[in-house]
Amino acid sequence: MLDVTGIPEPVGYYLAGFTDGEGSFNVSFRPRGDYVFPWKISLCFNISQRDRVILERFQAHLRCGTLRQRSDGVWYYEVNHFVDVVHNVIPFFERFGFLSAKKQRDFAKFKQLSELIQAGRHFTREGVVEVLEIRREMNDGGKRRYVEDEILRRLENPQRPYARRPARAMRWSDLHGDMQSAAEMAAPLLIEQEQQQ
Repeated sequence: MLDVTGIPEPVGYYLAGFTDGEGSFNVSFRPRGDYVFPWKISLCFNISQRDRVILERFQAHLRCGTLRQRSDGVWYYEVNHFVDVVHNVIPFFERFGFLSAKKQRDFAKFKQLSELIQAGRHFTREGVVEVLEIRREMNDGGKRRYVEDEILRRLENPQRPYARRPARAMRWSDLHGDMQSAAEMAAPLLIEQEQQQ
């Protein structure tokens, strides 16, 4: 986790002020064809500039993220790894904050989304609806690659007959036939082994 107390205040407030004008907090949906749930939902903090020097300072002080140059020569800094978003980006901006009401609102929604994802609610239809409602109020609507109707329609009809249910999503009630018998027989053995340790 980023130690925000180690960041000099002038630097922290400068980077926060820069973000207030140029930064963006986003949630994205990407289709997944190999998974029982049809969407990968990700959070991303990013800034783009022609001069990479300021973006290097973000990377150095936030201690995460990637820098890349687009074909038009613009440099792009982004943090989209969820652990880095939660442990580095959010604590940084909680400490240094924003002056504009718009960025305060977007950041508050971004934090709300991080809590929803941490709780695993984004793996349910109700959670996706909640994500979409929050997203609607961020970045003044913004340009979206996938519109809400398409996201919800794919939840109803994923068209992926060979998708596997991930192990962590399996519940006792999902087991049946020989699988249930094997699981029922293994359960007392596991309990007995745990008690002996």
